[in-house]
Amino acid sequence: MSASQLETRLFINNEYVKSSSQETLTVRNPFDDSIISTEVQVAGPKEIDAAVTAAHEALSRGPWGSFTGAERAACMLKFADLVEQHSEELALLETIAMGKPVSLILGFDLPHMIGCYRYYAGWADKIEGESFASEGGVHKFTTHQPLGVCAGIASWNATFLYAAWKIAPALAAGNAFIFKASEKSPLAMLSMARLYKEAGFPPGVVQFVSGGGETGSLLSSHARIAKISITGSINAGIKVQEQATRSNLKKVVLELGGKSPAIVFSDADFALAVGNTSHGFLVNSGQICAAASRLYVQEDIAPRFIEAVKGEFEKASSTLGADPRDKTTVLGPLADKKQFDSVLKFIDDGKKSAKLLTGGKRKGETGYFLEPTIFLDPSDDSRAYKEEIFGPVLVIKTFKTEEDAIKLANNSGYGLAGSVYTRDLDRALRVSSAVDSGSVSVNGPTIPAYQTPFGGFKQSGIGKELGKYGLLEYMRTKSVHIK
Repeated sequence: MSASQLETRLFINNEYVKSSSQETLTVRNPFDDSIISTEVQVAGPKEIDAAVTAAHEALSRGPWGSFTGAERAACMLKFADLVEQHSEELALLETIAMGKPVSLILGFDLPHMIGCYRYYAGWADKIEGESFASEGGVHKFTTHQPLGVCAGIASWNATFLYAAWKIAPALAAGNAFIFKASEKSPLAMLSMARLYKEAGFPPGVVQFVSGGGETGSLLSSHARIAKISITGSINAGIKVQEQATRSNLKKVVLELGGKSPAIVFSDADFALAVGNTSHGFLVNSGQICAAASRLYVQEDIAPRFIEAVKGEFEKASSTLGADPRDKTTVLGPLADKKQFDSVLKFIDDGKKSAKLLTGGKRKGETGYFLEPTIFLDPSDDSRAYKEEIFGPVLVIKTFKTEEDAIKLANNSGYGLAGSVYTRDLDRALRVSSAVDSGSVSVNGPTIPAYQTPFGGFKQSGIGKELGKYGLLEYMRTKSVHIK
């Protein structure tokens, strides 16, 4: 795909438009560091104001505000069909921008997005309130109403998922939405934008803007936006929350990553646990917020288990370097030089306080490929042990008892996800209840599902996405009393 075929403009009020700003984004392919485009338009104050105005018009004067739930659902279902038809094109655009293998995008990301839209389309005409027994001649009931104009900011590691989690429930609830993809991966979203118009969404209902932190700040600080949802780093989330508070106390949902634990007990299915804590962790080269990057293994199986995980990491390393556009490629590069350098700094820190079992080096001379890396017994104050690395770096410690494992798992400022491997159902229930995180998976990695909420505790964030809870995050509840 040539640069001239790429859509680099903003999508505002159902039209592609150029920005009044002279600033543009450069997008590079992390497979070989080649330039994909230097012309991605950056939205400034004028463009954000135009998008917000168009969104308000869609709700107050346009047809969207009067659409029935069934009519909203019809647009959402049509959009899902169109994404399905254009999956190959959209997957390629995401792959060349951030390096995620096209096999993973076609195998999970896009099917998940399509399914998420169909799931929330089913909710659009089923939003219900509550009624209460009459007391003293007063009839009481509640209703849920859309918030209005909402916005979303996404990180670069799973753009299709975040677009689905943020936009689909907002539309089902009757809101209008402005979405900003990461400056690292804007191309697929800009191409996909036209499909909303084709699906029948009126002007101003769904809009896409591009840019970096400054553009994101324009959204989070805009006084006419009612809610903002961000998936990103803790520092980015803090800034968004501060700006949202200072502007108009807009509602905020923050999904800010994690340092998730995987606990392997001696009675676990050995092969299953090895596969999930190695290859399951390395999906997208460890660039997943819920990745179980802290592995705790019970002492009596630890030597054999750790050696097996090490072997799987080295098998994965042997496949590194293949073009992520090839559908047989499983592991791709890190997203860009900045992320690559950041992970290398963590590895350098880990070498000072832990035993390096395998990996730790660049693979090849071109592209941002990094060998899957394991550190054993890092010190408790090591950055590699405490902080989110967002790369293929696993830290391993051992434990004796169930109580020890829970204490280790909860000794973190994060609380997004966790995994427990055991054949003992009672233990699985006890430990999953005790692990201080928003999601816990038993005998498998954390894989978000449409029906259940996803979101963290502690510094991993505020609020929920997916499921009924994700829908209610885009609504305000009103009480009505009639006498």
